[in-house]
Formats: sequence, structure tokens, C-alpha cells
Amino acid sequence: MPASDIAAIEAVLHTYLDGLYEGDTAKLGAAFHPCAHLYSEKDGTVADLPREDWFAWVKSRDNPKAKGLAREDRILMIDQSGPECAVAKVACQIPPRYFTDYLVFLKTGEGWKIVSKVFRADIRD
Repeated sequence: MPASDIAAIEAVLHTYLDGLYEGDTAKLGAAFHPCAHLYSEKDGTVADLPREDWFAWVKSRDNPKAKGLAREDRILMIDQSGPECAVAKVACQIPPRYFTDYLVFLKTGEGWKIVSKVFRADIRD
């Protein structure tokens, strides 16, 4: 795959991680396609959160940057299967919650966008 695609996906991932840390829904909106949903497991069922509902939650909470929390996010893996489809795995944290995110990308007319996020969190002391 073209190195330019990987660089573009990495740029979206950095925008996403900055948005998470700063609580900046404009940055998150630049990374996530409007149709995006977030999925997780809750009590044995699938929790499905539309992007806009997640943004409302992000706006309502204190962001990690304002709280002075440590930032140790990292890109663990990017796998591109074709010119328009890729997946990435990232690690990030809002202590005491430590997240693993699986992000599905599609290349749109506006560039690479996250269309789906599946995540889990570990709670640590």
C-alpha cells in the first residue's frame, strides 16, 4: 500500500488521540465520519453508541488534559487491506480506565475517516 495512505491514517489517529486527551469534539469530528458508531460489551450485550451521543458525553466530562492526567497513548498497529479500507489498534487512557480501541477506516472523498470503533477498558488502581 502507498506510504502516503499510512501517513494519512497516522495523521487521523493523532487527531483522534489529541481530541480524546483534550476533550475536543471538533478534532474528534475531523477523525470520525458522521455515520460512525462506537461499540463495546456491557453486561454480556453489545452497547452501540452513535457518534453524536458520544460527542455529547465527551463535552459533559472533564477532559484528561484539564485534569492534568498523564498522556501515554500509542498506535499499536495499522493494517491496510486495500486502497479504501484499513484498521488500527490504539491504546489510550483516562486513568483509572485504560482503553484498547479497534478503529475501522474507510477512504472517503474527504480522506481517511474512522467509521467504527470497538473498544474495551481495564480499570486499574
